[in-house]
Amino acid sequence: MRQTRAMSLVEAIVNVFVGYGVAVTTQILVFPWFGLHATLGDTLAIGLIFTLVSIARSYCLRRLFERLTGMGRLTIAASRRR
Repeated sequence: MRQTRAMSLVEAIVNVFVGYGVAVTTQILVFPWFGLHATLGDTLAIGLIFTLVSIARSYCLRRLFERLTGMGRLTIAASRRR
C-alpha cells in the first residue's frame, strides 16, 4: 500500500519537529561536556540551523536517488536475482 501525499507531508513535518527536539536536547546535554555554555536562545538557534541543513541534505539526496533510479543506475540487488 502506497502512502498518500498528505501522509507523506505529515511524516515529513513530524520528522522535522522530532529532529529539532532531538538536536536541542542533545546540545543541552552534550555542550557542557565540552565546556560549551550556550544560552537557551543560542541552543534553539543552533538547533534550527542544523535542522535547516538537514532538510536541505535530505532533499538533495532524495532528488539524487530519484535521478539515479530513473536513469536505471540504481537498482535493488534482489530485483537482479530473478
